[in-house]
Amino acid sequence: METFRTVFDIPESESKINYLTKSIFIGSCFTESIGNYLKELKFPTIVNPFGIVYNPISIINSIKFLLGEKKFSEKDLNFYNDVWFSFYHHSRFSDTDKKKCLEKINETIHASSEGLKQTEFIFITFGTSFIYTHREKNIIVNNCHKLPSDTFTKSLLNAERIFSEYSEYISKLKAANPSLKIIFTVSPVRHINDGIIENQLSKSILFVAVHKIIEKFNNCFYFPAYEIMMDELRDYRFYASDMIHPNETAIEYIRNRFSETYIDASSRDIMCEINKLVQAKNHKAFFPKTADFDKFMKKYLQKVSDLKKKFSYLDLKEFEEYFK
Repeated sequence: METFRTVFDIPESESKINYLTKSIFIGSCFTESIGNYLKELKFPTIVNPFGIVYNPISIINSIKFLLGEKKFSEKDLNFYNDVWFSFYHHSRFSDTDKKKCLEKINETIHASSEGLKQTEFIFITFGTSFIYTHREKNIIVNNCHKLPSDTFTKSLLNAERIFSEYSEYISKLKAANPSLKIIFTVSPVRHINDGIIENQLSKSILFVAVHKIIEKFNNCFYFPAYEIMMDELRDYRFYASDMIHPNETAIEYIRNRFSETYIDASSRDIMCEINKLVQAKNHKAFFPKTADFDKFMKKYLQKVSDLKKKFSYLDLKEFEEYFK
């Protein structure tokens, strides 16, 4: 029977993730679609310790800061519209209180630096080849924080520069952690504010750079999220209402292809069980003070207890506290 669409095989990874595997996801908003999903299902995962990052140079700068466990100080902060922020961080780290802003930044860097030393997988998602350089400070920023556009110079990276920057630090990462695997992917989200043609050019540069990297390093691999969206899901019914971002159906499909490729079979079974707990926790009861709801809560508390007995390494404290 004809499928009327392009479906391609993705070879299963020889190295698999399980519930004892530490991993870090870093990059564009699409990285969070997979990383936060695994985090919600209680994998020991760190997701975007600097917030969403779109361009390859800002991503590698973030990794440099983690490797050196950089401690940010007041001189690293900026003030605009009554808010303190860092050009190396997403606005989720910003605050009206300078001290709180620094605390959020440094606490996350410390925890993530420790995580980087132990991680087995880093998943990197490139979003765009366009970069914004602060004219006065001469730094490539992760986020413009809604400053006036003339504060920055916009330019396009080339594949050689991306390849050069990553070659240096992949070697350092590999020396520090010989078992580390790095999975690259290109975000299927189109940056059409740059222009349709400019977006295609930008993505093409990312593809060339990634494939140069994986040809050089035997611990680097590629997951075709972009190709899945553009070929297997070639239809606007798989897009959100903005016609740019993948909708939940598309994200779920790509997550499933990712799981089949990188997560071992026994862990996929556990994921199904924990997903039931997530759905039960998100269930909104109309009458929470009834005997039926009490029975519902006790039923899922027992499921948590059973999972803990079977898999003692799972961190199910959140569910245990909720269903109690």
